[in-house]
Amino acid sequence: MTWTTNRRRFLTTAGASLAALSASPRFAWAAEGDILRIRMDADFQVLDPWGIIGGLDEVIPRCTQVSLVRMGDMREGNNWELYAAEKLEWTSDTSLAFTLREGLTWTGDYGPVTAADVKFSYERIAGSDSAWAYQFEKLKEVEVIDDRNGVIHLTEAFAPFIVVAMPYYGGHIVCKAAVEAAGGQYTTEIPAQCGPYLFGAWEQQQKVTLTANPAWTGEKPAFSTVEIYIVGDDQAAQLAYEADAFDYTRVTPGAVTKLKEAMPAGATLIEAESTRYVWLTINQNAEPLKDLRVRQAIQYAYDSDAVLQGAYDGLVARSAGVVQPGTAFAREKNLIATRDVEKAKALLAEAGAEGLTLNLVALTDSTSQTIAQIIQASLGEAGITVEIQPTEDAAYWALGDKTAGDDYLSLELVLQSFAGGVDPTENLVWFRPEQIGVYNWAFFDSPEYEDLYQKSLVERDTDKRRAMFNRMEDLMEESGDFVFICFEPLTALHDSDLKPVILADGHPDPVRFTKV
Repeated sequence: MTWTTNRRRFLTTAGASLAALSASPRFAWAAEGDILRIRMDADFQVLDPWGIIGGLDEVIPRCTQVSLVRMGDMREGNNWELYAAEKLEWTSDTSLAFTLREGLTWTGDYGPVTAADVKFSYERIAGSDSAWAYQFEKLKEVEVIDDRNGVIHLTEAFAPFIVVAMPYYGGHIVCKAAVEAAGGQYTTEIPAQCGPYLFGAWEQQQKVTLTANPAWTGEKPAFSTVEIYIVGDDQAAQLAYEADAFDYTRVTPGAVTKLKEAMPAGATLIEAESTRYVWLTINQNAEPLKDLRVRQAIQYAYDSDAVLQGAYDGLVARSAGVVQPGTAFAREKNLIATRDVEKAKALLAEAGAEGLTLNLVALTDSTSQTIAQIIQASLGEAGITVEIQPTEDAAYWALGDKTAGDDYLSLELVLQSFAGGVDPTENLVWFRPEQIGVYNWAFFDSPEYEDLYQKSLVERDTDKRRAMFNRMEDLMEESGDFVFICFEPLTALHDSDLKPVILADGHPDPVRFTKV
């Protein structure tokens, strides 16, 4: 694969069509009601639930595969509901019985979806090298009773299993026979599909088209076609939306004030809390950052107020960790809660690190680059020179991957953001020791953290779980490896005669978009 499309190329190639669209009023459903057009900020890379990364990788399987349960809109409480299962029941603290609903059929003459497919889907990820193995960490086995019935057996009681493991990512069900025929895994070609939509066409770095599945026996989606447009930059996407290039797009939080002053005709603005958390990784394995005092100097030099105002227009407060603020488990405040440039300078002098120059990797979107520039300026006041390395999406996600070479060992500063989950363990899992060289790019390695993580999986008392999570975030900050920035607000535009459904990760579920 090649990954070459950038904002300039998009605006050049799309310019003629956008100009034509902007010459006419926004389409009405009466004229164009059968096509849903959604913008995503990056192309997909892997569609196999074993290896998906997130973003469009996850959105497409929401349409082409099924899961036993699915999550509801994040703005309505992240409630789960039955999906491929018509029945789901805890028969003991460690046993969860399910019955698949009738009529679920694979493409390619692979027959019905069966309990054996569920067993294969879950067990091939559990204990594997997949990033989603954590979802099934408490899975013992899936017992197949017959084609439609099975029992999920856990090693220990873990009540959040339903929302952690089953609705998305590794929880998407694949066809055992088809995947085995494909060699056990796949990337961009789905060997068998069962969902409201089928994968139709792919114009790399530009557009993905999904078409209604004629064999789908569940509730019919509102649109026969879903077109997903790839536009990396939020500002470019907003311009394209205003030119009627698509019906739903996220926009940069910094655009909200001006949008409220002059909303595009026929558009509705979404402002909502999200689970997407943003932080600065400080890699303790990099030679210039091995000294804790140097890492702490960065924490003290960081200007939170400037970042929140400059990048997010003051719409959100600083986060005190990776557990969502306002929830029962959130930490109250950071250990280093106030900026202290003189303290930062003193720590650098004590460590003999004056005149330090560091490399900061950040994605190329406007919000990430704004944050990077503010970090560059604030650390500069403490005497640290920061060189910003803008990096496109595909190359970015390979940076910390130990299977892609040794570059992950010497990363210095990286601006990161992850889509969060419903249970705090889904956010904290990425900083465990086993994630070094996968998604733990800081080389944070704490036995106490790992012990607390394991205990939190089975603890049922809310107060005890909160204490565990808060201590884990203390350990992260004490390491000097992290600067917690914020939980990004979800800010998006959509046509007013459209009702979107957005899941906990902040990404849309096209299957459940409806007309109003």
